[in-house]
Amino acid sequence: MWFSPRRNRFPSQNWHGAHNCTNFSVSLWVLSFCWCFVAVRGQNYHPTVNTQYGKLRGVRVPLPSEILGPVDQYLGVPYAASPVGEKRFMPPEPPSSWSGIKNATHFAPVCPQNIHNAVPEIMMPIWFTFNLDIVTTYIQDQHEDCLYLNIYVPTEDGAHAKKQGEDLSDNDGDEDEDIRDTGAKPVMVYIHGGSYMEGTGNMIDGSVLASYGNVIVITLNYRVGVLGFLSTGDQAAKGNYGLLDQIQALRWISENIGFFGGDSNRITVFGSGIGASCVSLLTLSHHSEGLFHRAIIQSGSALSSWAVNYQPVKYTRLLAEKVGCNVLDTSGMVDCLRKKTSRELVEQDIQPARYHVAFGPVIDGDVIPDDPEILMEQGEFLNYDIMLGVNQGEGLRFVENVVDSEDGVSGNDFDFSVSDFVDRRPLSSCTQTGQTGTIQRPGERLWWRCLPTTSGLSHQW
Repeated sequence: MWFSPRRNRFPSQNWHGAHNCTNFSVSLWVLSFCWCFVAVRGQNYHPTVNTQYGKLRGVRVPLPSEILGPVDQYLGVPYAASPVGEKRFMPPEPPSSWSGIKNATHFAPVCPQNIHNAVPEIMMPIWFTFNLDIVTTYIQDQHEDCLYLNIYVPTEDGAHAKKQGEDLSDNDGDEDEDIRDTGAKPVMVYIHGGSYMEGTGNMIDGSVLASYGNVIVITLNYRVGVLGFLSTGDQAAKGNYGLLDQIQALRWISENIGFFGGDSNRITVFGSGIGASCVSLLTLSHHSEGLFHRAIIQSGSALSSWAVNYQPVKYTRLLAEKVGCNVLDTSGMVDCLRKKTSRELVEQDIQPARYHVAFGPVIDGDVIPDDPEILMEQGEFLNYDIMLGVNQGEGLRFVENVVDSEDGVSGNDFDFSVSDFVDRRPLSSCTQTGQTGTIQRPGERLWWRCLPTTSGLSHQW
């Protein structure tokens, strides 16, 4: 699932099985994020922009290239209220307004996470595990008050930009034509990946993509792990807070991007790996209807084995036992968990079944109303233009121990790996409480349908 060529030492988007970033049909945005360690910050000009909540002061940053114009960066912009105290394990709320001018020149804290023992290595990108020292620098500043986004806005004075009124007809075909215009710019919103347990939009610099493509690029933090996806399977803690954070961010963007020169009718959401599964799930949720229009889904989808957690109550109970909150009543258990510090929760070692996640999106009958496969069969995603991408090395992390450098994977090893993957898929994963039934469609394989109940998730064949 995770693979990245050794020569790529910087975070890129080939997180889930990317053998070669040139295999991406949208490799330009992969290139754009490789600059995040070399961008030169300029402190000469601080643009100011208004929003529905107050004024923001950003910073204009020149890029180390003659063909790329400077980018206005607005970092650490609040898109939701702080989800602390009684707001923990609750849907996000809009942010409060502020007076004066808010400084948006530095990243905000990242959401609480633990990359050292809470995440199975097989679920993490190779570039992530091989560069933990670099990654650690981006996640040192952690706080539950973490629902912020970063906005990268291209300027019109780059050397790559055609002068207004310049005739493009003299292009002899040997050079790329510049398609930038002076109207409202399209918007690209990046959903970071990981394993639902870690990550931050702060690690991804959207400056190059913004400048070269003349698009506004936005990255964001959303709640991950226990704080983002804990679920009791009932009303005490329905789960999917991380997805709801993403939806709230999209709502903020839709309402405010016009102030930055963006077009709220041309918003594209994109991601890779877990980020791709989030994007895929967003296309299936009525909560995000009208908030974006296109989706780029790379190396993952809502149908991936790790995209949805079908056993949320199991892992929530394990966590509660470890922190002394194993109360039978789910409301009492959640109240107890709210009183724990974020560190107490995220540092617990809760290991999921292989190929799966302990804390991730759940089928709650609301944000995710039904099993993703059923929703896709019903055409719920057809309201969006979708670009899908896969790579030559998809899933290599799952079989890397049986790969020979010269001969690849033998037939026997391949059969064993596929059989092991299938055997570990929890056919009864949706069954936690309630009655189950069996149905088989004529001429088709057996299938499971997960439905919400008042005390958990039941399933049907």
